[in-house]
Amino acid sequence: MLSSSEVGDAGRVEHHLAALDAAVEGLLAESLSGLSEADVVESLQRMEVSLRKASAAGHRLIVEAVERSIPGNLACRSVNEFLISTLRLSGADAAKRVKGATKVGTWHTVGGEKMDATLPATASAVREGAIGPDHVAAVAQAMRRIPHRAGADEIAVAEKILAEAARATTPEDVTKIGVRLIAHLNPDGAAPDEHDRRRLRGVRIGRQGADLMTPISGMLDPELRALLDPVLAKLARPGMNNPDDPQSPSGDVESPILDRAALANAAARDTRTPAQRNHDALKAALRQLLSSGVLGSHRGLPVTAIITMTLRQLEEASGVVTTASGGTVSIRDALRMAEQAHPVLVLFDHNGRSLHLGRRRRLASADQRLALIASSRGCTRPGCDAPATLTAVHHLAEWKAGGRTDVVNEDLACDGCHALVHDGPGGWKTDVVPEGQKHAGRTAWTAPPHIDPEQKPRVNHRHHLDEYLAAALARHHARRDAEQHRRCEHNERDNRSRGDGTDSGDDQVP
Repeated sequence: MLSSSEVGDAGRVEHHLAALDAAVEGLLAESLSGLSEADVVESLQRMEVSLRKASAAGHRLIVEAVERSIPGNLACRSVNEFLISTLRLSGADAAKRVKGATKVGTWHTVGGEKMDATLPATASAVREGAIGPDHVAAVAQAMRRIPHRAGADEIAVAEKILAEAARATTPEDVTKIGVRLIAHLNPDGAAPDEHDRRRLRGVRIGRQGADLMTPISGMLDPELRALLDPVLAKLARPGMNNPDDPQSPSGDVESPILDRAALANAAARDTRTPAQRNHDALKAALRQLLSSGVLGSHRGLPVTAIITMTLRQLEEASGVVTTASGGTVSIRDALRMAEQAHPVLVLFDHNGRSLHLGRRRRLASADQRLALIASSRGCTRPGCDAPATLTAVHHLAEWKAGGRTDVVNEDLACDGCHALVHDGPGGWKTDVVPEGQKHAGRTAWTAPPHIDPEQKPRVNHRHHLDEYLAAALARHHARRDAEQHRRCEHNERDNRSRGDGTDSGDDQVP
């Protein structure tokens, strides 16, 4: 027989479930034809928030079922089997929900006390409806790959960074951020040493088959990958070098004689997969190399591997550096590549922005582009991880409106993000963060109202995870030190209070 409190709990839960059913039934029956475009967008967003909060409620029920041993009581071998049989879920869906409850659910000790979630910042974002199950899975996957020797502070801050990124971007982007974050936390860790890389490297070319096709597979070392990326960025662009399209432009995407309209039309017709475009690009590259040995330039710079490193990294000869194509190379590999390269020194101000480097022409010079690659490292729109090799130089104040081709009025934006900047509906805006504010001198993007009703300018941290991690660690240490200071002051007050009581002859035991 149920107690009154149990009946009360069951009644309240039943009331909430009935209200939820009624709300969903109402949405299914309601006409949507009278909604404006803005109303449709807002409804989708509010529905998504509710569904994400509902996943947190589902985590609570899974925790309750496990802590009561309900799966075992119903002859199920695991909680996954319990969910599959009870809810008719797929095995993958059941596993995802159980993992989500494990990572962000609130579990209890034997005595009934609540325990902190394994991923506390992520759990908070789920309860607020800011992120969904796929975000949780992406954060959890990244956290599993963080090396155990990383300090507790670094691990805690990494989880906060990933959770914060999940609030603003897609699960796929969270996975990419996790890869970059791990590279900064463990620059010399799990990657094989130079001896192992030499042993593992290789490109295997199989026997030519009856269909005249040849299989190829292998492992590229970091140096070859860094050299290959800019070649593919130049020659594997949609619409270029497409053997299936007789009207596809061939050769150099930066050629002055290239018909841009023909390229746009060819790109619209291009149905090749990325792997097929890479194949055709390699064919075109080898053809050019064999015929002339000259690849020309890409977005105003020679087609080459561009590596950015700090003076401290150069002096210590440790850690990892990034390439303009978004790759990661160890300092040792980078220095070996630099032996036959022409180094370029770029000076930055205290905000990390390049010093004045201007010209009166509309197009940026090669030197300006190099300076922007060194400072911005890739597309500057928040959430975009396009490397510098896939970007164009964007005028913050438009050239046609009198904006100068000066490095302080320029920054990098990939083709897709560049097209988002306009004055029409749904257009993004860009500006420079003013002096005296956080990230002064960086490019801030303001999303349209349907994406960000607050219209808050934001910068992209995707290509500056080292700075972002350092700042997050500093904030974490400051909060920890402040908490320790408060505890010490509290203990000192208690000690003084006990001491005063003893001096006055008070025999009361505190």
